[in-house]
Amino acid sequence: MTLTHWPLHGLRLRTPRLELRLPGLEELDALAELSADGVHDPGWMPFFVPWTDLPPAERARSVMQFHWRTLAGWTPHDWTLQLAVFLDGQVAGTQNISGRDFAIVGEVSTGSWLGQRYQGQGIGTEMRAAVLDLAFSGLRAGSAVSGALAGNAASAGVSRRLGYQPNGLIRRRVRDAPGQEQRFTLDRDRWQQYRTVPVETDGLGPCLPDFGR
Repeated sequence: MTLTHWPLHGLRLRTPRLELRLPGLEELDALAELSADGVHDPGWMPFFVPWTDLPPAERARSVMQFHWRTLAGWTPHDWTLQLAVFLDGQVAGTQNISGRDFAIVGEVSTGSWLGQRYQGQGIGTEMRAAVLDLAFSGLRAGSAVSGALAGNAASAGVSRRLGYQPNGLIRRRVRDAPGQEQRFTLDRDRWQQYRTVPVETDGLGPCLPDFGR
């Protein structure tokens, strides 16, 4: 797809099993429905913002609104790329990558979620590896950061498998109680050492000015 004024819709990341790209309207609706079906056990909260506490219909609507909001607020100085993750042509979840003052700082952060039926299959590692390749290989980032709330072993495990190193604890509010976030950081050298997932990127060239590159 070629779009003169919004080339981000032509960006594609492909791994051995997955494709990551901005979703079309019907695909975004399917992603919203996936969130309504459940993202985690309701007895605990793995996210800093407890959006999954919303009733299923409101949760689904919030997924669509968040997607549109991130696109509407995009600038080369403050951006979030909210990619849908496709497995065998079906929406499995979402993986984002963000940068603030990226042209100067050269650092990105990431966040994601998967529908419950897609968890425990290594998909989380593969989709994070895709956006790290975009960051380090495509956008020439110097570092990437991530965070996981205490008890979110899956997220922390993805970070460790991809070479991130612990980078301190932050106290956070989790629902109405205090909690802790473990921060992780990954620099270019360690990314190259732990780079094991092949990633193919298409359509990045016209998008570079949107990322501040």
